[in-house]
Amino acid sequence: MKSRPLINHRGFLLLEMILALAIFGIAATAFAVALKRMAQAANMAQSELRITGLLDNALDETISIPLLEEGENTTNLGDTGIKLTTKIELIDDLENQDGQRLQEMYAIYIKARWYEADGWKEREVSTWRYGKMYQP
Repeated sequence: MKSRPLINHRGFLLLEMILALAIFGIAATAFAVALKRMAQAANMAQSELRITGLLDNALDETISIPLLEEGENTTNLGDTGIKLTTKIELIDDLENQDGQRLQEMYAIYIKARWYEADGWKEREVSTWRYGKMYQP
């Protein structure tokens, strides 16, 4: 009967451990990158929601003014760094489908401007309103 020589498996065990640590390191790095991107997306969505809410509130407030007057007004929203510009213009050349001129129609524009990490950002909303809408 022949005897087999003993094979030293220590080298294979060390190589397996190094490979396992490398795979774990790659997976952990990918997971950390995914978490960072997810946090950035959540912060961006929260910022967009905040700006959209502010613009919506400012538009509702401006629409509900009983007597509209042409002009532009700029407001700084406290320490948020957001600047709202409200512009009201009389629309002179608006007609209905029968060609009749619509009177007392106003265009309302509200622009938000703020600074984020990568530069200045702007968003704008607009609507039309009949001038005598909230008058008795």
